[in-house]
Amino acid sequence: MKIVIIGGVAAGMSAAAKASRLNKDAELVIYEKTDIVSWGACGLPYYVGNFYEDPNNMIARPVHKFLEAGMNIKIKHEVIKVDTEKKEITVKNLVTGEIFNDNYDKLMIATGAHAIMPPIKNLSTKGVYTLKDYSDGIILKEEMMKDENQEIIVVGAGYIGIEVVEAAKNLGKRNVRLIQLGDRVLMESFDKEITDVMEEEIRSHEGVNLHLEESVLEIIEENGKVKGVKTNKGEYNADLVVVATGVRPNTAFLKDTGIEMLPNGALVIDEHGKTSIDSIYSAGDCATVYHLVREENVFIPLATTANKIGRVVGENLAGVETVFKGTLGSAAVKVMDVEAGRTGLTEAEAVKKGINYKTVFVKDKNQTNYYPGQEDIFVKLIYNAETRVLLGAQIAGKKGAVLRVDALATAIYSKLTVDEIGMMDFCYAPPFARTWDVMNVAGNVAK
Repeated sequence: MKIVIIGGVAAGMSAAAKASRLNKDAELVIYEKTDIVSWGACGLPYYVGNFYEDPNNMIARPVHKFLEAGMNIKIKHEVIKVDTEKKEITVKNLVTGEIFNDNYDKLMIATGAHAIMPPIKNLSTKGVYTLKDYSDGIILKEEMMKDENQEIIVVGAGYIGIEVVEAAKNLGKRNVRLIQLGDRVLMESFDKEITDVMEEEIRSHEGVNLHLEESVLEIIEENGKVKGVKTNKGEYNADLVVVATGVRPNTAFLKDTGIEMLPNGALVIDEHGKTSIDSIYSAGDCATVYHLVREENVFIPLATTANKIGRVVGENLAGVETVFKGTLGSAAVKVMDVEAGRTGLTEAEAVKKGINYKTVFVKDKNQTNYYPGQEDIFVKLIYNAETRVLLGAQIAGKKGAVLRVDALATAIYSKLTVDEIGMMDFCYAPPFARTWDVMNVAGNVAK
């Protein structure tokens, strides 16, 4: 049996490692169009902000280690076509330009996603960057480290955009602007009560400006380099512009294959990681994932999901039938000095699903007042109005906020009610919590 994997980052290499261990008789080939495999993009903003200096820290395992282990990895090779009837792929060697065909018995597509480039005039001007690929991070950090680049504009207030703002401030940049088309930051992931906390934190930092409901129309250039941006509300100086307006799956080369996709190009997969074509699997940022609470296939590009489904696909490629039950979309972000996490449904998603729900929002303290470090902490719970089962949770605060979300993700997975959460035996000691933790309080306040 011949297994071919397209893409050698999180999902692809998780699958390859698992399949190679379980089925040593199978022939396994991995095609990766860059020269870097098995690395984590989540570290990019922190590398750019010089929280650490060596970009190799993002690489879980270098190419040569896989080659030494006998794995057949073809770097700088791009798959440009898939013939599902012949079970054949067309590959381009990006070094020599040679184009050739290869066959497969089972195929995994783990091609990830690319940064969306919005319709902004002069977007190709020197000094405008994205932050999605390994090479993006190397290039952007080099520019961010230059003293002359002090005016930084970030377009898009999602996870990456907010993390780039912190990166810029960590480098001591004089003026940082975060420009968001929508009326809130992170509006797809968090509800207003929590994004209000984030926005207040962003605005509290000197030299950071938050622009909401503002559209970037044009990059202003001078002598072939960015000088500023023009929006529907004004013009602002810029030495560097970072565009972080979301990602889109790298699946355009599959448009004529008949594989089922979402409108954005994400490949629809089942619990085995299998696409609508029996011999083809997928995982990672190019694929959907089943949402346990929404009960539908969704596009949530997260490293945790990519690695987990990648492992499941690897087992299925090797002939060991395994299933992935689904995701809760659990995610976290650091917003300057505030941390925030979410899991399950947001209130907006509950509305879209037509669920009869209730919410509770609580402001409390993260720990006792007599131990140094007491801070405000904010919790929002979304729960079924009839059964009182927890459907979603969001927490924002300083010390200890995000890790609490893990407990609530477990509660959602286990279908616990808010009443059970109100009496849950959470850990207590003065440096970490109060005798009634904020999660207990939220559960007990829920009516």
